[in-house]
Amino acid sequence: MQDLWVFGYGSLLWNPGFAVAETRQARLHGWRRSFCMTSIHHRGTPEAPGLVLALDRAADGVCHGVAFRVADGAADATLAYLRERELVSSAYLETRQSVTLDCGATLEDVLTYVIDPQHDQYCTWPLETQAQIIAHAMGGRGPNDEYLENTARQLHLLGLPDPDLDWLVARVREIKTG
Repeated sequence: MQDLWVFGYGSLLWNPGFAVAETRQARLHGWRRSFCMTSIHHRGTPEAPGLVLALDRAADGVCHGVAFRVADGAADATLAYLRERELVSSAYLETRQSVTLDCGATLEDVLTYVIDPQHDQYCTWPLETQAQIIAHAMGGRGPNDEYLENTARQLHLLGLPDPDLDWLVARVREIKTG
């Protein structure tokens, strides 16, 4: 049986939640990491939505993240877990993408969750608007700014800083400290 690989670019980076056998830095071309999805479950509520990261189609985009090889024998459980976690509102689409590993090799058929641009939760807001939302939102899994901070911190630990996330971290801190 073929190995199951999963591409992580947001919370999967610091909280995969499944048995990982191998982790490799990877690039996904044609997509960009963006706070383009309102969160009404995990980092916000229907009355006060937060924002979470998603992959938004961008012809010249490149998203740096991690490819996780799922542990042998854990593929079915991992798929079930990820579908429950990521498809809670159907704003994400479950896709299979090709990613380029840090060594230059290409992995085909990597499980990757991307935003459905036709879904009600899809949004494209300026960074300042994103910062205002993230600074105040709270959901079932905690404060929205915790999600932002954890993701930005993990990207730095991996040597893959994201300038937009770094700007948001600084701006959200400013907002919260008044």
